[in-house]
Amino acid sequence: MCERLEEIKKRVSRACERSGRDPAVVTIVAVSKKKPAEMIRKLYNCGHRVFGENYVQEGIEKIGALSDLNDITWHFIGHLQRNKAKLAVLHFHWVQTVDSVRLARALNRHAAEQGKILNTLVQVNIGKEESKYGLMPEEVPEFLKAVSSFSHIKIRGLMTIHPFSVSKEESRTWFRQMAELRDNLSRAFPRIDLSELSMGMSNDFDVAIEEGATIVRIGTALFGPRD
Repeated sequence: MCERLEEIKKRVSRACERSGRDPAVVTIVAVSKKKPAEMIRKLYNCGHRVFGENYVQEGIEKIGALSDLNDITWHFIGHLQRNKAKLAVLHFHWVQTVDSVRLARALNRHAAEQGKILNTLVQVNIGKEESKYGLMPEEVPEFLKAVSSFSHIKIRGLMTIHPFSVSKEESRTWFRQMAELRDNLSRAFPRIDLSELSMGMSNDFDVAIEEGATIVRIGTALFGPRD
C-alpha cells in the first residue's frame, strides 16, 4: 500500500511538472468507501492523512474505530441528504457535495449549533446528466449569492463527477470547463474563496491536475478494486 501511495505521489508530481504547478497545492483524498478501517490505518502508517467516505454511517463507524488517529482530515464525498446533515457536520471536516441552498442552510445551522466552521465545496453537474447530483453550471451564481451570508460554512471551491469518458482526453474537456467556470465565478464573487477544485479520480487524476485540480479523489489506485 505504501508503494501505491508513492506511485500516486510521483504521478501527481509529474502532472504538476507538465503544467508548471507546485505539487504542494494538490491534495490526495484517499477514498476508502467499502474498505475496512484496518486498510485506512495501514495507509495512515504510510504517512497519509486525508481520507474520503461516500456514506455517512459507514464513515462514522470508521472514524470511531480510528479515533486514536486524531490528525486525520475526513472528507464527505457522497450525496448528502439533509436529514444526515447534523451527523456529517459532527464527524467530517469537509463536505464536498453541497448541491442546494436547503442543504447549505442545514449544514450552516448544525455547524453553528456545534460551534464550528465546516469546509464545503459546491458540487457542479458539469455534464448536465439527469443521473447525477449537483447544481447546473448556470445555477451556481444564484447559489453563491444565497449562501454568501452563511457564517458557519466556508465555501472553498467547486467539485464535480464528470460524465464517463472512454479516454483521458475526453475527460480533459470536462476538467477544462470546470476550471473555466471556477475562474469566471472567482471574478464575479471575489469575496468568496473558490480556490479549490476537486475533480479527477484513479483513472484520470493526472489529466485533472494538468487542467487545474487542487483535490483529487483516489480509491482503486490506492486500495485496490472494490468487491
